[in-house]
Amino acid sequence: MVREAVRKGINYIDTSPWYGFGTADVVLGKALKGIPRQAYYLGTKVGRYNPEYPKMFDFSAAKTMQSVEESLQKLGVDYVDVIQVHDLEFASSLDIILHETLPALQKIKESGKARFIGITGYPLGVLREVVERSTVKLDSVLSYCRCTLFDQSLLEHIPFFQKHGLGIINAANLGMSLLTEEEIPKWHPALPEIRAACAEAIRYCKDQGVDISKLAICFSLNHLGIDTHLTGMAESAHLEKNLKTLFDGLDAKEETVLEEIQKRFFRPLVVRHWEEVGVKKYWQKLAVKK
Repeated sequence: MVREAVRKGINYIDTSPWYGFGTADVVLGKALKGIPRQAYYLGTKVGRYNPEYPKMFDFSAAKTMQSVEESLQKLGVDYVDVIQVHDLEFASSLDIILHETLPALQKIKESGKARFIGITGYPLGVLREVVERSTVKLDSVLSYCRCTLFDQSLLEHIPFFQKHGLGIINAANLGMSLLTEEEIPKWHPALPEIRAACAEAIRYCKDQGVDISKLAICFSLNHLGIDTHLTGMAESAHLEKNLKTLFDGLDAKEETVLEEIQKRFFRPLVVRHWEEVGVKKYWQKLAVKK
């Protein structure tokens, strides 16, 4: 699937030591073997690693340097294009990000093992604060689930990020499965009212014979100012479906259904995000473990 995606023009691949707890990098490294390095851009991350709560995050400079070396080895490449801090809102203090993680990434960049430095996270306000306070030049910002059918708050922050010269990456335009007919992961932090709105929209789309995931992707792609969109794909069938969505767009019926579900289910939402839910749960679980 990876090789087919590159052949068909997808040129940005995103990974992390967190994905598959290291196995994703190994599998991706095998997939990329033999593909000319100039055919794709590769982004990975530091900071989030292990499913065990005491070992889940480590934003220290030493771990950051170690993590990059391990990722390069597993991926089988000499450098990554974008090295990013993963979910920085989970740090015990943003000072760690500003004074340890980012300076370590600057050293990585200076060594030639990364071309650009980025930050990722869910709370847009926290991302903005790091951008404003960082003494290390940042090149990109990644947010997820913030340009979807149920939450478009990323759009409000585009002028700010552009003013600071950042490439804007929009991830999870399907809401981490909320806007698909697939089962929602048990760990999903979405609030009940958001889940309910998505479920009702899915039922309405099915009754109309329309695929909600196609509507969701087209809706996300239709906003100017976002430089890169990340959509998870696990198999070739997903790739073909997403490429068809990208190039075909929506027909008249799908456009009508899109407008209807926005009006009926998503515009009435009062709370459109789940900021602090994941962070609060993390610190509660960590306290119990200790």
